[in-house]
Amino acid sequence: MRTVKVPLADRSYPIRIGAGLLAEIGEQCGRLRLGRRCAVISDSNVAKRYRKKALDSLKGQGFDPIFISLPAGEKSKTLKNVQACYSQLAKHRLERSSFIVALGGGVVGDLGGLCAATYLRGIDFVQVPTTLLAQVDSSVGGKVGVNLPSGKNLVGAFYQPKLVLCDLDALKTLPSREFCAGLAEVIKYGIIYDVQFFERLERDLPNILRQDPKGMTEVVARCCQIKAEVVGHDEKEAGLRAILNFGHTIGHGLEAISKYGRYLHGEAISIGQMTAAKISHAVSGLPATQVTRMKALFTQAGLPTEVKLTTAQTRNLLAAMRLDKKVSDGEIQFVLANKIGKVVIGQKVSEKVIRKALLD
Repeated sequence: MRTVKVPLADRSYPIRIGAGLLAEIGEQCGRLRLGRRCAVISDSNVAKRYRKKALDSLKGQGFDPIFISLPAGEKSKTLKNVQACYSQLAKHRLERSSFIVALGGGVVGDLGGLCAATYLRGIDFVQVPTTLLAQVDSSVGGKVGVNLPSGKNLVGAFYQPKLVLCDLDALKTLPSREFCAGLAEVIKYGIIYDVQFFERLERDLPNILRQDPKGMTEVVARCCQIKAEVVGHDEKEAGLRAILNFGHTIGHGLEAISKYGRYLHGEAISIGQMTAAKISHAVSGLPATQVTRMKALFTQAGLPTEVKLTTAQTRNLLAAMRLDKKVSDGEIQFVLANKIGKVVIGQKVSEKVIRKALLD
């Protein structure tokens, strides 16, 4: 088992990475000296596989858990479902000493985390991500929230978990499309922070797609290390943390205009990153050869790299992007790459350049 520490003073916490960790949820929570009562929030897909294992593990360590299951998918990430969870937490009399286990992918982690951040003005929670995207990105760093019809993650908070538990065995049960979607965030870390990691992905992607155990441990650990370093320096996105948004301005917009149904998050972010790469070539000097390398890696990972939009869809996308959390004084702020491994934040880009990148 590998452990990565997220350094946030008295709110620091470990990310544990390894095989078979789902069976250790109870033991790991026991070490945290949490209250006896708890709630496991999950979704209908994950519940079929892991409900019994999670509950048995918690009960075996003396906890008194309830299980809350939501419909699977991004469309469940709503305030209505947060309210439904609140009702269950109150019905079963969870207290300020109680805690929440978010068992599932990014949707469950974001929604469960928001419930923890706001119920009784905040109770402890533990992230147990079961998708690649959640393990390398959304479960780490304390961003929790839900969507509104007008945009992604517009309601939320910064609220850190007590522990992140990444069971690599869970990745073996993912549909190929879900696993590949997670690779979009993996590749992002190479683009924004670590050129050697990007080069390793170019070299080793076939082994990663086969989920070679040693390779997967190293990949998940390196992604978590990068995010931990960034969050440790800038927890609430005052500066450095904004680099993690590379590709997300356009990607979130695509998700919003497609009603969170057409694309998996990673697929939209893959398109967003490639569009950002084209904008970077036009605006910040990213060499064309590196744009080509990025596209080749996303393509090899089985991810989409472009989108064909009608005039009306393009107009709707630009409108959705203006509702993004990263807009400042009405201007869309982009993260752009100078070269693989180095990006700059807060870049204003004209609508003409955005439209051209979407069409290329």
